[in-house]
Amino acid sequence: MAREPILQRDGQSRPEGGAPPEREADSDRARRIAVHEEDDRALRPQRMDEMVGQRAVYERLAIAVDASRKRAETLGHILFDGPPGLGKTTFATCIPRDLGVPLQIASGAALAAPKDLVPYLTNAEEGSVLFIDEIHRVPKAVEEFLYPAMEDFRIDITLGEGVNARTLNMRLRPFTLIGATTRTGLLSAPLRDRFVMREHLDFYALVELAEIVRRSAAKLNVAIDDEAADEIAVRSRGTPRIANNRLRWVRDYVTARADGSIDRQLAMDALDMQGVDVLGLDRQDRKYLSTIYQPFGGGPVGVEAVAHTMNIPTDTLIDEVEPFLLRSELVIRTPRGRKLTDKAYEHLGVERPLNAPGPASEEDGGQPKLFE
Repeated sequence: MAREPILQRDGQSRPEGGAPPEREADSDRARRIAVHEEDDRALRPQRMDEMVGQRAVYERLAIAVDASRKRAETLGHILFDGPPGLGKTTFATCIPRDLGVPLQIASGAALAAPKDLVPYLTNAEEGSVLFIDEIHRVPKAVEEFLYPAMEDFRIDITLGEGVNARTLNMRLRPFTLIGATTRTGLLSAPLRDRFVMREHLDFYALVELAEIVRRSAAKLNVAIDDEAADEIAVRSRGTPRIANNRLRWVRDYVTARADGSIDRQLAMDALDMQGVDVLGLDRQDRKYLSTIYQPFGGGPVGVEAVAHTMNIPTDTLIDEVEPFLLRSELVIRTPRGRKLTDKAYEHLGVERPLNAPGPASEEDGGQPKLFE
């Protein structure tokens, strides 16, 4: 006897054995995430010579990689540091490809105990690369467990407990450890000193960012003119990851609102809709500046007071909002707190309050005047 069709929530039938709508939605969401991650991987350079910018770092690494390959030796350990999105992970994934060796990837936060690190070390092939992202989040016990592995390529494993415990010394195949961190100051000196090379990645120039936007647009199969690429680069905070994210949004905008090609006006309209202004500030950045101006008269004001007024955690302001504003010379830190600069008043389109001290006044820690 034929069975009744299974009804969905909207009253429409679906074939017997079909996936329920919740599972289908989860599957669609997983596919979208997979496509986004695939796009992100596709935008990354596959070799170091394909990378734009960071040329001084590239030249030093190219020499080290070439010398290691010619001598058939294991490459020395490398530490990358710098703000997020500047290419630390890209360098770490390109180096093994240039060397022609396997790559293992781990996260510092996931290595909670030495036993979590053992599989990576014992499975490392000779000359292979182990990349630990956010290495400053590695606990102290794991960090000390790394010392003999990095120097002597051996680890000491304790078996058993109490008086019956014994130590097993295990030799490792020579490998290269590449660490990446956004907060070098949290690394201990013994760990930093064990890296043969330490490279700091700095922000990109507008010309470099525009070239990255053009290359990424070609990989995403979207047409873009030079003026539009320059406009996206100007609003990308000197960071390739932000530039690629801005480009993705502009691509979505022109696909929905235009013919799919990106020109300067469409790029401006798309970024304005997203709340990104000509300096690259987003809504939260402008709210931070406006909060210092309106309730606190342009400062100086403590960051805790600003955070409470905005109802945002203090750490979010310090780690995410303030770095770019400080680098853009829109805000300065003084012993009495944060204070807006003349550039910030000009960008907000407001006048400096009459009672607001100058940017280098003596009361805020500036140099005293010799003559009045």
